[in-house]
Amino acid sequence: MSDLVLSLFPGIGLLDRAFEDEGFTVVRGPDLLWGGDIKRFRPPAGVFDGIIGGPPCQAHSRLAPVILANGYELAEDLIPEFTRVVLEAAPQWYLMENVERAPVGAVEGYEVDAPLYDNRWIGGEQSRRHRFSFGTRDGRRLRLEQTAMYNPAWSPRVCARGYLAGGTQKKRHRRDGSRWEIRNSPGRSKAAVEEAKRLQGIPPDWHLPGFTVAATMAAIGNAVPYPMGRALARGVRRALAE
Repeated sequence: MSDLVLSLFPGIGLLDRAFEDEGFTVVRGPDLLWGGDIKRFRPPAGVFDGIIGGPPCQAHSRLAPVILANGYELAEDLIPEFTRVVLEAAPQWYLMENVERAPVGAVEGYEVDAPLYDNRWIGGEQSRRHRFSFGTRDGRRLRLEQTAMYNPAWSPRVCARGYLAGGTQKKRHRRDGSRWEIRNSPGRSKAAVEEAKRLQGIPPDWHLPGFTVAATMAAIGNAVPYPMGRALARGVRRALAE
């Protein structure tokens, strides 16, 4: 089994924990949240079996025009740093997470399977459709599971900027043509943090000491939902077993 995994942009470590709970051994790389700098990181070659991670997505987000219109600068696109580390570390496989509009994480010498995957497709309440670039030397495909039924409950996604997007819309359509009502966004508050934790699969007793509510919400919003992370880890396992 290809068990030793390097995690890039680990943040609060939800994706790492998901892979650990599926039997992988995860080593965390540098992260801005903890004062690290990916640009200074040089991995050893041939040590890690796999690499996982989600580079900051703001540059490719649907909210990018809104951020610019409000006078803010977009966070730097660090997908090139992710692919650089893959090239230097030369693992057997890698899995890059990013938003739907992000480019595929292509690396020379690897064939990439880049499906879209939504948290609701495995029964989650939160709508969170992202792209996952799975690169291997021999073109294996990411074997992702999907439930037959959608969760009747629906929630807008927890966003990296510390709020739940989509709450201003009135209705959305399910695939079968029926409609569901969208709840209002809870905003930034301690109650919003607890709701975001629930939607992301974070235990109620988890907290970030010294972080403001806004900073905590942003950290939570950057994470891959824990149940979704476990489904991804299982999909990697199935792909590697073929």
